[in-house]
Amino acid sequence: MQAREDFHKARYRPFGLILGVLAFSTISGACAQSDGGSTGDTSRAIAAQPASAPTRMPPVGYAWVIFGADTVVAEVARTADERAKGLMYRDEVPDGTGMLFVFQDSQVRSFWMANTYVALDIAYMDPSYRVVDIIAMEPLVTDSYPSKASAMFGLEVRQGWFEENGISEGAQANIVFGVQRR
Repeated sequence: MQAREDFHKARYRPFGLILGVLAFSTISGACAQSDGGSTGDTSRAIAAQPASAPTRMPPVGYAWVIFGADTVVAEVARTADERAKGLMYRDEVPDGTGMLFVFQDSQVRSFWMANTYVALDIAYMDPSYRVVDIIAMEPLVTDSYPSKASAMFGLEVRQGWFEENGISEGAQANIVFGVQRR
C-alpha cells in the first residue's frame, strides 16, 4: 500500500507544482512581455479562468512540458507565423515559462535569435518527447542554431534553466497540451 501511495504522490507532484506556479503567477502578475500581436501571457490566460474551476489542463494556447518534478508552462507556437515570431521582442522569460514550437514532421531544425533580447536555451525533442539536443542561444544573433538530430519540437526557456534543473540530452518529457487556438 505504501508503494502505491508513493507512486501516486510522485505521479501528481508535478501538477501540485504547476498549480503553485500558476497561483503565484496570478497573484504576482509576473508574465512575459509581449507586443500587441501576442497570443497572450500566462497570467492573463489563467486569470480568465473562473477561480472555482479546478486547473486540470493548461490554459488555452499553452502546454505543460514536464521533466520529472520540473515543469515549464509554455506558450504553444504551432503555426508558421507563431513559430516565426517566437519569443522576439520580449524583455524577459520568467523561470518556469517558455515557448514550445510544434512542427508537423521530424527533421533537423534550426533557430536563430533575430530580435530576441533574452538569452535562451532550446531543447530539441523527437516525436516521443525525448531531448535530442540542448543549445544555448545568445540574444540578437542571426546565425542559425541547428539541432544535431531530427526534431519535431523545440522548447525555449531562459538560458541556464535546463542545466540548473539537471535536464540534459536524453531526458524524457511529458507534454500536456491545453485547448489550442484554431
